[in-house]
Amino acid sequence: MKVLVVGANGQIGKHLVSFIQDSDSLEAKAMIRNEEQASYFENLGAETVVVDLESDIDAIAKAAEGVDAIVFTAGSGPHTGKDKTIMVDLDGAVKTVEAAKVSGVKRFIMISSFDTTREAIQEASSAFAPYVAAKHYADEWLRDTDLDYTIIHPGVLTNNEGIGQVEAATQVERNEVPREDVASVILACLENENTIGKEFQVVTGKTPIKEAIDSL
Repeated sequence: MKVLVVGANGQIGKHLVSFIQDSDSLEAKAMIRNEEQASYFENLGAETVVVDLESDIDAIAKAAEGVDAIVFTAGSGPHTGKDKTIMVDLDGAVKTVEAAKVSGVKRFIMISSFDTTREAIQEASSAFAPYVAAKHYADEWLRDTDLDYTIIHPGVLTNNEGIGQVEAATQVERNEVPREDVASVILACLENENTIGKEFQVVTGKTPIKEAIDSL
């Protein structure tokens, strides 16, 4: 299975491409924003494609040619304004979903925010609410398609080394989770068709990742 990783140069994306390249059954295609980012992925033996998420749907669809699955891990980051949150976390996600349809890619995994309910938007701080709202509507857009989707809602992301153990369920208590473990969760979802049509929250826990994903 060939997987287009959108947002490959992000921290989760880099871990994921590395894990995919180490897999016996998967192959990564890294979608990056500029050519200067390519060497990291080329050293892993991964194909790269340069596309800005603020480009049009056709540009993203072209990047998705020849792949079997798309993982959306992109994000505008905490230091950008509301405009980038809209253009990347909402519009970029929606355009990637539409690009999947254009290119005939059915499998789609979305990395969302921990809680994207309407209540979460209302309860979020003024600085965080635009991000939660963007993720809310991107998730809704994906749910309304006939794609074979999985939506992953990670807890508070850290750069700690992954421990390979999580708690995953429709609802879990808010907690931290290393980005490295989130990448491992994505890998497990790609390898398990039982996750199609499901969404779940995930935080650090005591269950090995494969076992946790198998039990969803």
